[in-house]
Amino acid sequence: MAQTYFHPSIEGAQHGAKSLPDFLDYAKRSGASGAQPSNYMIQGGKLFKSAKEIRQTFDDRGMTLDGISCHCPVWVHTTAWTGSPTIRPFIPGDVAKKSPQEIEKWAENYLLKLMDLCAELGIKILPMFWGVAFGWEIATGYPWGFWKGGDYDLIKEGEDRFVKKTAKIRQYANKLGLYLAHEIHPGTAAMCADDFNRLVEICDGDKCLTVNADPSHCWEGESWETRFTKVAPRVYACHVKNFVVRPSVPLRKMEPNWPGRAMQFVDIPSGDLNMVRYAELLLNIGYPKRYREIMKTQTAPLVVEAESAYRDLDATSTNGIQYVRDHLCFPVASGSFEEGMGA
Repeated sequence: MAQTYFHPSIEGAQHGAKSLPDFLDYAKRSGASGAQPSNYMIQGGKLFKSAKEIRQTFDDRGMTLDGISCHCPVWVHTTAWTGSPTIRPFIPGDVAKKSPQEIEKWAENYLLKLMDLCAELGIKILPMFWGVAFGWEIATGYPWGFWKGGDYDLIKEGEDRFVKKTAKIRQYANKLGLYLAHEIHPGTAAMCADDFNRLVEICDGDKCLTVNADPSHCWEGESWETRFTKVAPRVYACHVKNFVVRPSVPLRKMEPNWPGRAMQFVDIPSGDLNMVRYAELLLNIGYPKRYREIMKTQTAPLVVEAESAYRDLDATSTNGIQYVRDHLCFPVASGSFEEGMGA
């Protein structure tokens, strides 16, 4: 009998207004069999809810805990040094008033405690993204010639900064047997496959540096197939998300209003990307095999992160979950179709 390697899941960061129980109830009604709550959804007590309470909340609904999204605190940790106000929405108000160095230290301690909780829960793969370790000049990606001068080298400085600032977090992740799955993303420490592979290189091949595949961030020159093939052995997690690129609208236009932007996230069935081909690529590069072996599960999650500038968020996510369930969680071929020909 053909086996299905995937199950439908959902990312919680976009649904942060919901409590963990409300989020899981919504996800279950929508057709998800697992979920990936954000770090905010599991906060409680002195810092986090107990592992027992979190696990019981999932068990009561018969759902799998497919990871904990920690994109925001990791991004804060590797971006605080810049002094950017863009980190403030993701940290407590009293912390936001502190110096960049104090905020960075707070984020580091928060992440170490979060990793302890994940280890207790048996969660070994953490989807996240590293922040602006190379500085905002490099984050523009603009091909000008001023990243290096007689008395500075922004790329080299960024590499040294990344290695130093992430050392304690990476060391602790390795101690606990955790994998930090970076979502290759504009404005982060690795904006394309080559950037990510360079991070691995400068960190001496650190095994905890892995990838959270998300095809919706491949809109400038690198296709999702090229990107995830280049980093194939390190894809340990994934999101399912789609976009459209409006023709003749500049991608780097300074437009704060989502409907006015050139690249827009959309519901999964109607975007520019073929999600079935994406799921096939994930199979081909070994994502479900790695996830199932590490997490000791029968299936790997296809984690919906659908967004829309026009459609209600809950409706968009529900539509995405059901699309994944009905179209991407297909039975996998056990051999070539050629093998039965002429029999």
